[in-house]
Amino acid sequence: MNHVFRNRADAGQQLADALSRYAGRRDVVVLALPRGGVPVGYEVAKVLCCPLDVLLVRKLGVPHNPELAMGAIATGDALYLNEPVMRAAYVSAEQVEEAIERERIELHRRELAYRGEQPPAGVEGKTVIVVDDGMATGSTMHAALNAMRTRHPKQIVIAVPVCPAGAEAPFESIADDFVCVMQPDWFMGIGQFHDDFTQTSDDDVRTCLAAAHAWQRTAPSGDDGRGRAASADDGTA
Repeated sequence: MNHVFRNRADAGQQLADALSRYAGRRDVVVLALPRGGVPVGYEVAKVLCCPLDVLLVRKLGVPHNPELAMGAIATGDALYLNEPVMRAAYVSAEQVEEAIERERIELHRRELAYRGEQPPAGVEGKTVIVVDDGMATGSTMHAALNAMRTRHPKQIVIAVPVCPAGAEAPFESIADDFVCVMQPDWFMGIGQFHDDFTQTSDDDVRTCLAAAHAWQRTAPSGDDGRGRAASADDGTA
């Protein structure tokens, strides 16, 4: 029987358990991919006691099958193109450029909607856990990591609740750790493994970010924001 998550929050809590070795460290930042990755990332950040921010990425869908990713773009003009998918779908260079320009507009809109004038979280020299609600082709995650490398983190961790068996292989040279709750052999889509996979809204994203920022802002020095002292392991050992 396939493992099924109740919803994204449940998926995030189970993912946080799998990431327990990163808990309580002051050098850890969670970056969630909107929109679906944000409620997952919120639960991870809450359990690990670390900051939460968004890493804006937009999938480039095949023209006649938008759910199939032929690549992705991310903040900072990061780009990843899945050449095998493009060839199989007979996608022209002009169609690729059209998709890039269209998604750049949406990427900018989301930057303003989610963060406003607030700068991105600082990640230089830190361990960055990049969270999404799942991974299918890996195109979105590739673009996210391309963008992240330009910000000079110490370590990059990919964290998803579910992905196909063997999905970690293409990331072995670009990510330092790959954490996944389940990797089924039979994989048709991320929603297949959730009882409730309702689309995440812009308001849902803003609510998660506001809640995370609130408990981070009110946390006393050395406290995780929920009344507990942070671990002595600050990631510098």
